[in-house]
Amino acid sequence: MKSSNIPEVKLGIIAVSRDCFPIALSEKRRAAISAACAAKGTDLYECKTTVENEHDMQKAVAEVTAAGCNALTVFLGNFGPETPETLIAKYFDGPCMFVAAAEGDGDMINGRGDAYCGMLNCSYNLGMRHLKGYIPEYPVGTAEEIADKIAEFVPIARTILGARDLKIITFGPRPQDFFACNAPIKGLYELGVEIEENSELDLLVSYKEHAGDPRIADICKDMAAEMGEGHYYPDLLTRMAQFELTLLDWAENHKGSKKYVAFADKCWPAFPSQFGFEPCYVNSRLASRGIPVACEVDIYGALSEYIGMCASGDTVTLLDINNSVPKYIYDEDITGKFNYKLTDTFMGFHCGNTPSCKMCSDRAVKYQLIQHRLLEPAGSDPDFTRGTLEGDIAPSDITFYRLQCDSEGQLRAYIAQGEILPVATRSFGGIAIFAIPEMGRFYRHVLIQKRYPHHGAVAFGHYGKTLFEVFKFLGIADIAYNQPQKPAVSHRESVCIIIREGKEELRMNQQGSQKIDAYRRASNYPAAGQLYLPDPPLLRRPLKPEDVKRKLIAHKNCIHEIGQDMPEILDRKWHLPEKVYTF
Repeated sequence: MKSSNIPEVKLGIIAVSRDCFPIALSEKRRAAISAACAAKGTDLYECKTTVENEHDMQKAVAEVTAAGCNALTVFLGNFGPETPETLIAKYFDGPCMFVAAAEGDGDMINGRGDAYCGMLNCSYNLGMRHLKGYIPEYPVGTAEEIADKIAEFVPIARTILGARDLKIITFGPRPQDFFACNAPIKGLYELGVEIEENSELDLLVSYKEHAGDPRIADICKDMAAEMGEGHYYPDLLTRMAQFELTLLDWAENHKGSKKYVAFADKCWPAFPSQFGFEPCYVNSRLASRGIPVACEVDIYGALSEYIGMCASGDTVTLLDINNSVPKYIYDEDITGKFNYKLTDTFMGFHCGNTPSCKMCSDRAVKYQLIQHRLLEPAGSDPDFTRGTLEGDIAPSDITFYRLQCDSEGQLRAYIAQGEILPVATRSFGGIAIFAIPEMGRFYRHVLIQKRYPHHGAVAFGHYGKTLFEVFKFLGIADIAYNQPQKPAVSHRESVCIIIREGKEELRMNQQGSQKIDAYRRASNYPAAGQLYLPDPPLLRRPLKPEDVKRKLIAHKNCIHEIGQDMPEILDRKWHLPEKVYTF
């Protein structure tokens, strides 16, 4: 997707050097990274000023700014100077990634840079100064490995740049009883996002002012070409084209100090009766251009969509986490063909806002069945409830996610990766059958327990890692994702720790349980042997009764016969020192 509503990243690299280490080491390693990026097709501006002090820092920041860079890689080619390197993040107007050089490209005397150590000091100083810097999961690497980290940083930087320069434009309050869409705007300001709130009447006035716009004819032709003959209502084209121009012009005229725009509109119940159509198809067309239009004044849905567009470089959609998959569909089309439980599946649906490029070929502009039942006379043909884009969404890898400000004003997010199955929904709307591993647990313990609303954003591909890093950079402390249930642990079972998606899990097996039981018995033997065996307790053969100390046997028999210890134990006197210390 190529869109003027999405930032383009111009990435630069600044190498830093501790003055007690060879500066040539950082410069050589910086040049190697630049060459590796070029070989991988990543455009990278190489700053020629290597930073050893604050004056160097100012010069380097001025150099990359003049070159048009809006994101930076700060590279510790050796240990690095703590103050100047972290101040780059303060004085450069854009996201900075901090990475460090691995050893191995020189000898271990003059070719050793200790950047592995310097990275710790860098991280400490960023935190001490309350500066944001992106540090990859493992920030140390060779030139080729750093080049890969830089490529992964590009969509992260693009998303951060987009979010901080975004304005969300709304029309109308949320529909009645859609309280989940009425989230506090406080969280937007914490992220640097601006919001402009308007009424539905404002939108209607602007729409009427666009009547007869000479650009309408070209928009109509484009709509007809996009959908194809028989897949749209010809009499609706003019009205829909007029609305599309209304939104595009509003976006351009109301950006203000921001560069990018997203919409959140009240699309029912008044909209169709007053505008004469449903806005869904037009919304889908704007989304395909990188301008999300969230349904039902869902401001955090719009923000989530925009973040996903920046992270993926592709269009996204916003859907209801809508209904369970009927067991008969699961039995007929899923079980035995795909490795999912019934509870791993669900249907994602909305009236028709998904871009046509992400739908099956039989998609068409139709009418909104639910609104038709509500707003138009029973038994009548659909009229102003026409205008939705309906059909099954095409099979694809997906990431289901959302950034939300809860009712207490706290920002939180979830991310879940899965896929759209190539299974017919046999239903209406823009809809698909989704499969996400452990969706049943995710639905209960994340979506319900943490009180997320019904809307979720959908990116068409697996972008969970990028979104996780973006949310983490934005300061989101609570980032949930789908994960399996942890089995109960017995004290006699072996436990091994595995890492899955950044979280520790417990896993037991029978062999490990047997080993732990053998260890327990073996460790008990020396202690018991010291009490009962006259010889050193080393088991060289099976024990016999005569191996046990005779005194202990006599003591045992005495207790059984008379019910008390032997006389020499009963009559034992303890000789204490004259001075007794108590603690």
